[in-house]
Amino acid sequence: MKISFTTLGCKLNFAESSALGKALLERGHTRAARGEEADICVINTCSVTDAADHKDRQMIHRIRRQNPNAILIVTGCYAQLKPDEIAHIEGVDYVLGQNEKFNLAQFVEELENRKSKVVISPIREVDDFYGAYNKDDRTRCFLKVQDGCNYFCSYCTIPLARGKSRNPSIASLVSQAEEAIRGGAKEIILSGVNIGDFGRSTNEKFIDLLRALDSIAHSDFRMRISSCEPNLLSDEIIDFVAHSRHFAPHFHIPLQSGSNTVLKIMGRRYTRELFAERVAHIKTVMPNAFIGVDCMVGVRGESAECWTDYVDFIESLPVSQLHVFTYSERANTRMLEMDLEVVPQRERERRSKQLHAISARKTEEFYRSQEGRTAVVLWEAKKTEGRMSGFTENYVKVSCPFDKDKVNTFETITIRNR
Repeated sequence: MKISFTTLGCKLNFAESSALGKALLERGHTRAARGEEADICVINTCSVTDAADHKDRQMIHRIRRQNPNAILIVTGCYAQLKPDEIAHIEGVDYVLGQNEKFNLAQFVEELENRKSKVVISPIREVDDFYGAYNKDDRTRCFLKVQDGCNYFCSYCTIPLARGKSRNPSIASLVSQAEEAIRGGAKEIILSGVNIGDFGRSTNEKFIDLLRALDSIAHSDFRMRISSCEPNLLSDEIIDFVAHSRHFAPHFHIPLQSGSNTVLKIMGRRYTRELFAERVAHIKTVMPNAFIGVDCMVGVRGESAECWTDYVDFIESLPVSQLHVFTYSERANTRMLEMDLEVVPQRERERRSKQLHAISARKTEEFYRSQEGRTAVVLWEAKKTEGRMSGFTENYVKVSCPFDKDKVNTFETITIRNR
């Protein structure tokens, strides 16, 4: 049968969709070509915010219109959290939970005998870890090293959608990374829900994983660490990256709020002072490191005073980019049970725009600081108006006239004014 995959949300979802697709191809199915009607459509959803849920529903309706005769299977975080809501959407044939989606190939083989429309197991009881890496991009590989989260922040449903923190062995991940490199991957991004918590299932440590991956004998590749909680991003890890063979000077650290009052309401496991220490240490040992920061705006309890405190703190940090999320109320979260000031929706949007403006300025400042530096770029395949682009080790995006011989290769360049 011809299968199509549509993936929304994080890089972890994309890695998992790639693994699911591979399993189906190995059973003799084929991928539907672009514009071709599929026999089975799989939608791997996100549910980090209400806006994400809305995009999921829009995509379900769009895929149904484009493939009116196909069997439509919805899975992912939205499916795990709100299976009955999805099941009532016209045209949805099956809803699979997070754990069940990894049996997708077998599920497809047995479709004729299926009677239950919704197949969901209690995710917090799941101990299984299903490995995945995304091979669909010629240049990058997103390697899943961890899944789930034990933190239960007051605003977040991810533990309910992804389950408890769990991981495979270091040896298995080294083997997957080596396979990806042999397959042509030049850049591997370690992905997960809370990757700094790596080791719960195997009595290992995240730093041990980094050391093992850095010891891979191949020379023509590099690695990046995706989002890592500030309380888990130790000075030991930072120092290791600074002197490693393969890891890029690029960090993405969730802050969520620059107000200690709000951080406490959120149930975060650090203070803004610890966050500032982490950023300062990175810049001390890697002055040219790119630092991306997750920021949430408009949560309950974020008073005008807290917001001013938050903005002042962000302004003081030598970070490179902000990834801004607008808070939306999520069912089954502790924050809804708290007697807190509710930030009006219009004010949430205003605060979001303010942080986006700060982010644009900080990114521009970081780029200007890199002018004239020698760096190594990995060129990508996409051609836009006769040009190709790529990222340096410290995540500066550069471009040059398109040259097919440069695709998926490293080149030492001097960074020029854009």
